[in-house]
Amino acid sequence: MQGPENFIAFWFVDHGYEDWFGGEPAFDAKCAERFGELHGQVARGEAWEWRATPEGRLAEIVVLDQLSRQLHRNSPVAFAQDKMALALAQEAVAMGADDAVERDWATFFYMPYMHAESLVVQNEGVRLFELHGDEKSLEFMIAHRDTIARFGRFPFRNAALGRDSTSEEIAYMQEQEGRVF
Repeated sequence: MQGPENFIAFWFVDHGYEDWFGGEPAFDAKCAERFGELHGQVARGEAWEWRATPEGRLAEIVVLDQLSRQLHRNSPVAFAQDKMALALAQEAVAMGADDAVERDWATFFYMPYMHAESLVVQNEGVRLFELHGDEKSLEFMIAHRDTIARFGRFPFRNAALGRDSTSEEIAYMQEQEGRVF
């Protein structure tokens, strides 16, 4: 299995915001080519040794939370690792791992909070992003929290997860014009 440093370099050094959140098929394909096998290993719990360092913890969380979305876009599998990513993020934050990595990277310790379909978890995510001081990410966190407060779930996931959308959710998704939560 590759070590976490390979993934950290790829994600944080070689790529950035536009790649992470752009939804481009070319970046998804690059992720699959480089880290498809690794994703499976991490998803099976085989990367526990990565937790020995804050960077390793971060890599494991990003693989489960973000890479899942790159590899399995528009599929229920994209969200299959969310609970594990959240549990690992909660543990990492509790032990201060988010304060032990580069400031720009720490945001990814909080992303699993943003992806949770739980208002309690969403509220904690808002608190963490407020403490972090990243206004742009805080805006996204608040938007995610407000969506959960309104619907109790992310309507944009409904199709992938085989859930029926309410008329209010359909209107909301149409209003958002391509924003995906």
